[in-house]
Amino acid sequence: MPTSLASKSSVLASGGGTMLMDPADTVILLLDHQSGLFQTVKDIPVADLRRNVEMIARLATLLEIPVITTASEPAGSNGPLMPEIALHAPHAVYVPRKGEVNAWDNDDFVATVRHTGRKTLVMAGVWTSVCVMFPALDARAAGFEVYAVLDASGDPSEMVSQISLARFVQGGVKPTSTNALLSELHRTWARPEAAELATLYGLAAPNYAAVIESYVRAQQAARDAIA
Repeated sequence: MPTSLASKSSVLASGGGTMLMDPADTVILLLDHQSGLFQTVKDIPVADLRRNVEMIARLATLLEIPVITTASEPAGSNGPLMPEIALHAPHAVYVPRKGEVNAWDNDDFVATVRHTGRKTLVMAGVWTSVCVMFPALDARAAGFEVYAVLDASGDPSEMVSQISLARFVQGGVKPTSTNALLSELHRTWARPEAAELATLYGLAAPNYAAVIESYVRAQQAARDAIA
């Protein structure tokens, strides 16, 4: 993992946020977002899941946060990784596995995570109950702070998803959502990436894109009226 990627954390607001994740200490792990596995996801529309993963990839690139990806048997029925990750996070490091279901059972994967020097892991993947759950619990046991982005992950049923959430909480893994992750790493509009971050909110919450569009149109109408 390159160590030159320094997160843009100098703009963090002061005085608060002590319980929030620090982007300078965060690495994003995108686990097994594979075309075959997508066909089994029933707790979230796959289009929404893919859009949320795309937003995370874009966010990681914008804020220069390391990304590590891996896939379970990509040459088999589980299928290849969704291409949006490599497209929007070209700095992502892919770690192949040797058949391990749990990415944390792969020594190269764990070594890549440790090489970042970061202790806050943000995980998402398919299935939530396996591909996220197993490495998340192991990473917690290894001393990492772990967040699971539930709407950038997917499970075979609503019941499985509810069980996953309960086990995350019992195991000390913090559940979060795509829009919460975006806001938590964003922290302040007083930063040079504000416009690009606003665009990302339209991916995390599509109706927010309409808010931006209506605001821009109203501002243009006001300028036209003055002119």
